[in-house]
Amino acid sequence: MDGRDTVAGELAVMVSRLAELSTTMRGDAARIDVLAGLERLKAAAAAAQYEVMVQFAESQRAARRGMGFAERHALRGVPEQIGLATKTSPSAAARQLGRARALTCHLPATFDLLRRGEISEFAATVIVNETSHLAPEERRQVDARLASGGITGVGVRRVQGLARRYAIEADPAAAVARAARARKDRRVGIRPAPDTMTVLSALLPCEQGVAAYAALRRHADAVIAGGDGRSRDQIMADTLVERLTGQATADSISAEIGLVMTDNALLGGDNTEAAELFGYGPIPAETARDITRRSADSHDGDSHGRGGDEHRARVYIRRLFTDPVTGIVVDCDPRRRRFDGSLARLLTYRDGGTCRDPFCDAPIRHFDHIQPHAHGGPTTPANGRGTCARGNYIKQMPGWTIRLVDPYRHTVETTTPTGHRYTSHPPPASQRGKGRS
Repeated sequence: MDGRDTVAGELAVMVSRLAELSTTMRGDAARIDVLAGLERLKAAAAAAQYEVMVQFAESQRAARRGMGFAERHALRGVPEQIGLATKTSPSAAARQLGRARALTCHLPATFDLLRRGEISEFAATVIVNETSHLAPEERRQVDARLASGGITGVGVRRVQGLARRYAIEADPAAAVARAARARKDRRVGIRPAPDTMTVLSALLPCEQGVAAYAALRRHADAVIAGGDGRSRDQIMADTLVERLTGQATADSISAEIGLVMTDNALLGGDNTEAAELFGYGPIPAETARDITRRSADSHDGDSHGRGGDEHRARVYIRRLFTDPVTGIVVDCDPRRRRFDGSLARLLTYRDGGTCRDPFCDAPIRHFDHIQPHAHGGPTTPANGRGTCARGNYIKQMPGWTIRLVDPYRHTVETTTPTGHRYTSHPPPASQRGKGRS
């Protein structure tokens, strides 16, 4: 048995042993001891993962150099392989690798505490982030101060405050420069929330964020004083939507609703199927109908009252037809917009709007030929898959292969340079938003 099989076997035994813990413990005192031990084990396991990541990256870098790759391309494909092994997206794996390098190379004291299970992975991550702008020598100085200052018995927020203070004291000019760079990173993001809600967030310079919130609150207070029956939070949320979109009311939303329809829904009149609201995910069919009705009502009201097409809501329904056995989207109406975009739209709906690579949650940016077009691959739904940009580019690297192994279920197999194989398939309509293996 080689080293790879020995270590993997030991880890498998450990995982199996952990699954039996609940049947062997007696008494609450023992349970608390086990909880503490498991927390230390989690930290130590994270440290071990980081160390192995760095070793793998350096080995791959050396191999690429030997193949004649330029230094800037020597690590291409490394985060993708780490992500597949750790069941995370390539971008998350790249961040993990960055943390691993920082801890093992520039923050040895923090890494030692993590390896011994004396601080959590979250605390170690905070220290990495708060010192990321420092030169290596200054980073080590902060690392030593933190370790000698007793960060093992305090909360993460306290650790963050200490790390930030020591980093500023180590290089005040670098801290100012970092603040200036951060302002260039201002952005807006969105993520799903439970119960058909979303969280729209903005990363802004502190004075802009405070001013924006104060303006919304002042407006809400004035509206409440005028007798509006909505709560302050509701008014602030509605005002944000109205001011950003230029609509007369928050409900005047133009929406394209992808209504997922099985064969029963299509032929039998069953209207209980879930709807797919792109950019969000699955929503109840009744909620989708309610959005349609409210948007249509707003359209009618605007056309008679406020006027102006720019304020009118437009509602589009696109029916998505699924295979009765697999539940995978196989066809759709081309009625919305131009027909020349219907194939891309079908792939987007079929693949759930996110990259088809396993564990990657990035939005679809490219439509990839599984069998390359240059090698005779047809431009058909069966030979297409939606990917993020890096997912499309990485398949061009040596050692990577992509092939369709099950056309019926559209199962795609990815083989990495180390010979590991991973499969992905479109999420059935009934499992949208639940991820993929």
